[in-house]
Amino acid sequence: MADNPHEDAVVKALREYTTCDVSDALCKLKFRNGGFLSGLTMWSPQRQDGPTKIVGPAYTVQYVPLDDPRPKHPAHYIDSVPNGAIVFVSCPPKTPNAVYGGLMSMRARASGAEGSVIDGRFRDLQEQRDLNYPIFARDVGTAPPAELLKVVAVNIPVKLQTDEQDMTVNPGDYLIGDINGVVVLPKELAEAALPLMAKQVEADTKMVKGITELGMSFAEAGKKFR
Repeated sequence: MADNPHEDAVVKALREYTTCDVSDALCKLKFRNGGFLSGLTMWSPQRQDGPTKIVGPAYTVQYVPLDDPRPKHPAHYIDSVPNGAIVFVSCPPKTPNAVYGGLMSMRARASGAEGSVIDGRFRDLQEQRDLNYPIFARDVGTAPPAELLKVVAVNIPVKLQTDEQDMTVNPGDYLIGDINGVVVLPKELAEAALPLMAKQVEADTKMVKGITELGMSFAEAGKKFR
């Protein structure tokens, strides 16, 4: 991606790091699971392959069952995606229908979205790949959501839909996705986390040299450089 002079400074800095680098820093800050969001993997533009990486603030969308008493959101969420954001779509667990499709990505891309993370199923996989649009999700499906679900809110805190973790994604939290998975970096921890990432990467680079060029064992290199 070309440099954007108006890009968030944190986003620009995060582009230099992998999801594992971010998790390492968050573990040092005692943030649970290093911010890892389990079960979300890359489907587009390739399936768990290639150099695709997305970084940006979360724009959250909440789907709920039709019998939820809250009213349906009055406008389509995809028309208010901010430039540079990552669309994070939450839906009830064990929903067989897809909650996101190819036209959504076409509109999101026109708005300058960085990619979409679907905490559930999505559809139109080939369309997503033809768009070269990054999608991270739990699985694929074919049926649209309208017979089961409705959107009730955007830009509110949403819970990750899994029994493996108790994790929340807040609007504006930084989402980072790559071949390793998806990590959430709470916006209030970003300033503290970035220097830890730089320090960890520097230490790992020295460990690589120690192991490959100096003949050190992993334990020796770790003791010396970490």
